[in-house]
Amino acid sequence: MKFSISHLDAKSNARSGKIVTDHGTISTPFFMPVGTLGGVKGVHHREVSNDIKADIMLSNTYHLYLRPGLEVIEKAGGLHKFINWDKPMLTDSGGYQVYSLAERRKITNEGVKFSSHIDGSKHLFTPENVIDIQRVIGANLIMAFDECTPYPCDYEYAKNSMEMTHRWLKRCIVQFNKTENKYDYNQTLLPIVQGSTYTDLRKISAETIASHDLPGNAIGGLSVGEPAEEMYAMTEIVTNILPKDKPRYLMGVGTPINLLENIALGIDMFDCVMPTRNGRNGMLFTSQGVINIKNRKWKNDHSPIDPEDITYVDSQYSKAYLHHLINSREMLGAQIASIHNLGFYTELMNRAKEQIENDTFSTWKDKMVKVLDYKL
Repeated sequence: MKFSISHLDAKSNARSGKIVTDHGTISTPFFMPVGTLGGVKGVHHREVSNDIKADIMLSNTYHLYLRPGLEVIEKAGGLHKFINWDKPMLTDSGGYQVYSLAERRKITNEGVKFSSHIDGSKHLFTPENVIDIQRVIGANLIMAFDECTPYPCDYEYAKNSMEMTHRWLKRCIVQFNKTENKYDYNQTLLPIVQGSTYTDLRKISAETIASHDLPGNAIGGLSVGEPAEEMYAMTEIVTNILPKDKPRYLMGVGTPINLLENIALGIDMFDCVMPTRNGRNGMLFTSQGVINIKNRKWKNDHSPIDPEDITYVDSQYSKAYLHHLINSREMLGAQIASIHNLGFYTELMNRAKEQIENDTFSTWKDKMVKVLDYKL
């Protein structure tokens, strides 16, 4: 992976740039659609690539390990070939799933013992085998194994968890360095800053992560229930420490407003299930504000979903039709809403990049935040 900065915003820490991988180039800042099981729920790859215009997809190590399993993926020649996706991919290490499986797992220094949410079978994730699993899956960007602390979280737990994440990182690096790429392209390992919402822990973690001098860095353990102001405060602390010449990935974030505010703090990469999950439930992010398409007010509104016409669904279908589909629980409604929301997120990132390069990002961002905070 190679990262280059194209432009620095004059009035914030926002920057535009490029990440080059062996499966293609991604312009930053960017948002990754979440394809947990190797596919974005309800959306064809062709739509992800051509209509939504996403240059990278995120999949999940924990879920792919359990189903379809490593043997199937390896026989296919890696995840890219298995799902027929020829653009870059990133895999999360499973740390967030460790966090979300509180009733099904036990964390030790060795790793995490957990029960499958599918059939109850017992498994062990260690820093070493998580690297091996991601070697088989074959994503271009792979994540170190970490523990994502809950919110709220007491100081001692957050400190101990952070220190364990740092120990696990060392083991991940050793395993990554002594294993080879499984397929005919390179993989890049990214570490993760933790520390909950404690300023001193975030500083310690950011300094520790930066000291390993890996090609990029991620920030985890945010967007887990804390107020947005705390998320921004922690992000600002960390981005002031992480090296400026490497991409920064804020994991699991978030709303369009979250994305814009964190771009202003120097973040380059994002992912979140919100555009698809909320879309399936009738929430649309539009150029005029946020819509709950389930509301009765849209029953006879035959105007386009979004006048900006970001993807083909915006002009092809009306609000009234989508209102009918979503309230009828028709599968097509979830698909249309997901395509629209993902297209909106991608376009928002593209416009942010343009504004950064024109040195107008800060003024534009403040205007957009007001629009995106408006409930139609």
